[in-house]
Amino acid sequence: MKHLSFAAALALLSFAEAQAQDTVRTFSQRQVVEPCRVEVAFSKTLHILFPSEAVYVDLGSLDLIADKADGARNVVRVKAAKQGFEGETNFSVITADGCFYSFTAVYSENPSRLNIEMEDWLHKDPYSDFANRQMYIRLDELSGETPLTVNRIMYTILRRNVRDIKSVGSNRFGIEVLLRGVYVHGDLFYLHVSMRNRSKVAFDIDYIRFKICDKKTARRTAVQETFVNPVRVFDEIMRVDAEAMIRNVFVFRKFTIPDDKVLVMEVYERNGGRHQRFEIENSRLVGAREMDELKIE
Repeated sequence: MKHLSFAAALALLSFAEAQAQDTVRTFSQRQVVEPCRVEVAFSKTLHILFPSEAVYVDLGSLDLIADKADGARNVVRVKAAKQGFEGETNFSVITADGCFYSFTAVYSENPSRLNIEMEDWLHKDPYSDFANRQMYIRLDELSGETPLTVNRIMYTILRRNVRDIKSVGSNRFGIEVLLRGVYVHGDLFYLHVSMRNRSKVAFDIDYIRFKICDKKTARRTAVQETFVNPVRVFDEIMRVDAEAMIRNVFVFRKFTIPDDKVLVMEVYERNGGRHQRFEIENSRLVGAREMDELKIE
């Protein structure tokens, strides 16, 4: 009986292995990144412009060479490493905003396109079917959220344009900077800010910074300052035209501050003195509006 049981088990195991060999796992269309097809040459350079800085480039073979363009962190240049290579190869690019791009490359002495700009679907319409079909890298700085989810929240805040906070901001020299709302989703804060230029002179932004200061020394000294950098900004706005208004969203990893400290936003004018500054109390952070009602997939 023992020999019969062993034989039966062995036969069953052999059958299972045969079935496993005959079974081929397939991926759903949603799991597959469809590559873009490009042509490369030995004597000409292909430039690909991405919406964000390229932080990772991987080449499928030694038939290609690639690097980032000098002084342009969002531009990747690609060439054939040897003339007339046969067949097809590939390369992939990951950008700082968490988007993943896949390409297949074939050789051509005269490529039909030498300069390609990738579409910025994250900003254009993060709710589109096209954006939903793309692949995204989960970045530590976003506390586990996908870049698509974060951009959808920023996009929706700007589209709704609700002013939940009425009394926090700065208004000097014809320039008005207002905190319109503080929102929270998961482990991220979203600060909705508007800037209005009521003057006839354009306001060129040198830089914007956020810092945590002691209430008693915030206006008199730089001591006890802790700078807090946003992990995402919807638009890199560097200018507010005369008699114009812009709005933006700044994203921070979740934090709170003691009641004796404040979060300070400063906006400095380039080659000018119309600097703006205002304070955000801790109560605004802990009272942030939840964004669970958004249609986030």
